[in-house]
Amino acid sequence: MSDRIDPDGLRLPVKLDSTSNGEFEPIPLAREHEHANREALEDATRNARRVGLDRRRFLVSACGAASTLLAFNRAYAAAGKTGGFYDVDDEAALDVTLAESELGKREFIFDVQGHYVNPNGKWLEGVPADAKPLSFAPKTGCALAEEPGARSYLKCLGPDEFIKDVFLDSDTDMMVLSFVPSRRDAEPLTIEEADAVRRIIDEMEGDHRLLLHGRVNPNQPGDLDSMDELAERWKVAAWKTYTQWGPDGTGFFLSDEDVGIPFIEKARSLGVKRIAVHKGIPFGRQSYEHSQCSDIGKVAKRFPDVSFLIYHSGFVPGTPELAYDHGAARDGIDTLIRSLIDNEVAPGSNVYAELGSTWRFLMRDPDSAAHALGKLLKYVGDENVLWGTDSIWYGSPQDQIQAFRKFQIAPELREKHGYPEITQAIRAKVFGLNATRPYGINPDEVIRRAAKDAINRRRMAYREKPEPAFRTYGPRNRREFLNLLALNGGNRT
Repeated sequence: MSDRIDPDGLRLPVKLDSTSNGEFEPIPLAREHEHANREALEDATRNARRVGLDRRRFLVSACGAASTLLAFNRAYAAAGKTGGFYDVDDEAALDVTLAESELGKREFIFDVQGHYVNPNGKWLEGVPADAKPLSFAPKTGCALAEEPGARSYLKCLGPDEFIKDVFLDSDTDMMVLSFVPSRRDAEPLTIEEADAVRRIIDEMEGDHRLLLHGRVNPNQPGDLDSMDELAERWKVAAWKTYTQWGPDGTGFFLSDEDVGIPFIEKARSLGVKRIAVHKGIPFGRQSYEHSQCSDIGKVAKRFPDVSFLIYHSGFVPGTPELAYDHGAARDGIDTLIRSLIDNEVAPGSNVYAELGSTWRFLMRDPDSAAHALGKLLKYVGDENVLWGTDSIWYGSPQDQIQAFRKFQIAPELREKHGYPEITQAIRAKVFGLNATRPYGINPDEVIRRAAKDAINRRRMAYREKPEPAFRTYGPRNRREFLNLLALNGGNRT
């Protein structure tokens, strides 16, 4: 194995850091997070010696992920955060067979929120060359960052690294390539560029691997008109919209009769009755109310034949998730639950809660993670929670997958608040089976084809000598965040 990427084995396989997806300002790690990372690295050093491996090789193994999650458990417990935990056998830190049985792939994984950007797109025209959102150091970042060119680091967000991180370094079987809010003349990823990646996948016999969203902001002139071409020419699987975004900084509600309702009706008329709507992760104070979910229950009840996929589930980074209280005016996931209850939209209906960036941030706080997952499973339904990772901003989603495979809500919280135990059956639903319903996919057919395609053959060969980067690509501090905004013309990605 080449150790060029991380020669000293200093990067943990489960990434606990301040990286954001570019839609919110990075939130620094707290003391317990720093403690968790130190404990995990110390454990990795000690455990690697015990099994006769150098630290890098140990961390790349399943034992490395198990060891890291166990260290996180101890650090969180020491900080008094015991609402949730990673249910990993202690022996898995040293027994690779046991570690692989606990953390290895056993589910169909359908990630409904993936991203990449075109590193050579027109969106970069006129942007200062020093507006660099990502600080890739030579010989330690994505290998593509070392190629010639002032912006070669952006190749780490391009199609080649996207395929490696998602389909080789993770257990992901299928993904929806989504879009970011932007003016029509400043898109970091156009539908043409997204389709080019799909065609790359097609050439690898994996046309069942990648679906496309069509970006529509109905409060932007021209977007409703473009829906016909998106549906007919590009065969988009769903529409992606951002209710808190607008060309003048003002958002909208899906329930607005002059904006949101015509959008929903146009989607219905085109036969693509799936609307993925960003809720939560506010874009600052302006139009903040449009980031909340008060409109979701209204439109779900009015249009029962439309599937509403609530991206981020209304989650607000930095706002702790607590048990749901209908009488409390809380932000975050509670705005989604309140809207469903107020409009009598029962669990298992036409509203789906998606976990992109939400789960990644919740990995920092097992108490909030337990309440967030418990509430969604209880009030939205265990068949209506969708797996999403917002990668490639967070690098390979494998660490999010492994962490979710082992996360459990503490028995005390389950008993007190009526949360379900996260069983293997529930994990399988969340990881992929749930999304097949609104997207109209036969998972058995996808799995059958995936087992024989070129991507699977590449994955199997690659994993004989894997070289995961264990790094993230999104902004990690305020400076990088603001630079990314500059690259995107001042818009949140």
